[in-house]
Amino acid sequence: MLTVLPPVSRVAIVTQKGIGVEVETAGEQRVFTIPDGESAKTLATIEDLCSGFSSWGLTRGDMVIGIGGGVVTDVAGFAAASYHRGVPVAHVATTLLAQIDAAIGGKTGVNLPQGKNLVGAFWQPTAVFCDTDTLTTLPEREMNCGRGEMAKYHFLGGDGMESLDLDEQVARCVEIKAEVVAADEREAGRRMVLNYGHTLAHAIETTGRYDMRHGEAVAVGLVYAAELAAAMGRIDIDRVDEHRRIVDHYDLPRALPAGVDDDELLAAMGRDKKAFDGLTFVLDGPDGVEPVHGVDPDLARNTLDRVR
Repeated sequence: MLTVLPPVSRVAIVTQKGIGVEVETAGEQRVFTIPDGESAKTLATIEDLCSGFSSWGLTRGDMVIGIGGGVVTDVAGFAAASYHRGVPVAHVATTLLAQIDAAIGGKTGVNLPQGKNLVGAFWQPTAVFCDTDTLTTLPEREMNCGRGEMAKYHFLGGDGMESLDLDEQVARCVEIKAEVVAADEREAGRRMVLNYGHTLAHAIETTGRYDMRHGEAVAVGLVYAAELAAAMGRIDIDRVDEHRRIVDHYDLPRALPAGVDDDELLAAMGRDKKAFDGLTFVLDGPDGVEPVHGVDPDLARNTLDRVR
């Protein structure tokens, strides 16, 4: 690995229990283990990591390597961006979600009780390593976390991607995301399309009461976004059906979990970090997928019935 990374004296490896991927480095290394699951994405975790880096003597001339899925790359990246106001970071992505989305593009962050990824930084990794062989042992629902994002890429220029083998799918997703990020690194406009399906998805996840993984929530969010776009006259029913077909192809849910609270979802969608003029959604339309501001709250509420 060090043949493609800059020479460093120390490498801080951030990972979670049970991942089982080792990295050989020429310099000294120390492993920092964070809690499993989404619960690790807190400011307290960042403080613990940075304190550990400091106690060990990590400097700007050293490196952080995140080994794991999207939680690890988000947390390791934010810790690297924050410590000493920025130390180099690289990622070894071990889940489908991380390989095609979370580890790519430099977005890092943690959650607050009010919502997902509300505190973070843009911090580009020096390198991202994706080996699809590491995906063979993942549970099916962990793969679903990535499949929801893969379904999203179909509508961002990945038409026909579902017929490719896994290696080619991962490469195509990375290519699409890299093109978008290169044009808009700080999410001033174009990069918002990468949040297609995520406004409702993050609202579902923020409530924390539903047994739905990220990619599964994104799948529901994609169908909802298509229904909302159709209700606004932006797309026709055939395009909505295409969204349903792609979600079905990846064997993902397209209905809200039972017992969902509409008021709670609308409130969470209003707090989405994309919003600055009422409700903001990323929606399909005649010019493709794009951010749409000032969506009518009543229409957004009524459209929830289309994904029950």
